Amino acid sequence: MKLNLEGKEQFDAPPQELWDALIDPEVLTKCIPGCRKMTEIGPDSYVIEVQLKVAAVGGSFEGAVSLHDKNEPESCRIKVSGEGSLGTGEGQASFTITPTDDGGSELSYYGEGEVGGLVAGVGQRILKSVSRHLVKQFFTGLKKHFSASDDVSTES
Repeated sequence: MKLNLEGKEQFDAPPQELWDALIDPEVLTKCIPGCRKMTEIGPDSYVIEVQLKVAAVGGSFEGAVSLHDKNEPESCRIKVSGEGSLGTGEGQASFTITPTDDGGSELSYYGEGEVGGLVAGVGQRILKSVSRHLVKQFFTGLKKHFSASDDVSTES
């Protein structure tokens, strides 16, 4: 089953700070819904362990993530693949970071992928809804990362 997602998000962080967070495994582990572990295995290559629940079905995934065509701090392409108790998936995404007039950033993203196995059986409409929800959780976590960073820097 094919799946596409795209959108834009605003951040109260300059482009370089947003870029640094988006390629930091520690930050990503905290922001990716269900992420248990993200380990660097080579330059711009990672293995990831995720525990997720899709609709009424839950399971774990292990996968690979790699970064390509990095143009710091403006754009990057990401390839992902994984498999687990709920099925398989692979895809790619790209993001572009643009500075905003207020000193923040706008992140535009586009991703497409294909899933198979049990997870594909929940149906495209449900899967797309769950995917949008997971993306929203990711960006909420990333925005909290910057809020927490602001709190720490103002306490010094």
